[in-house]
Amino acid sequence: MKRDRIIYYVATALLTVMMLFSISMYFFKHDDIEVAFTNFGYPTYLIYPYGVIKLVGIVLLWLPGLYSLKEWAYSGFFFAFILAFFAHYMINDGEHMGALMALILLMVSYIFYRRIK
Repeated sequence: MKRDRIIYYVATALLTVMMLFSISMYFFKHDDIEVAFTNFGYPTYLIYPYGVIKLVGIVLLWLPGLYSLKEWAYSGFFFAFILAFFAHYMINDGEHMGALMALILLMVSYIFYRRIK
């Protein structure tokens, strides 16, 4: 049981670091993200709300309890990472591996969250 907790916390911490880096880009390097969103064909007015939603999702992953909201956060991140992977892959910018790494960390975090719950 202790091994499961350690794996859960390490995977969730690494995912959190990746997401905080991503969120910081949305707020502090807005011009770069705006170019990326334009290349993807996404509207740029989604940048700030998307950054806030990612931050709320990370907070939900770390709060104790709130089981149904935590499931929603895992689900939202799953779909976001899948879509990010294919968006980066389709425009061939070479950034799809970050989304794949985040997806793997998310799956490990979720599997071990369910084991320790």
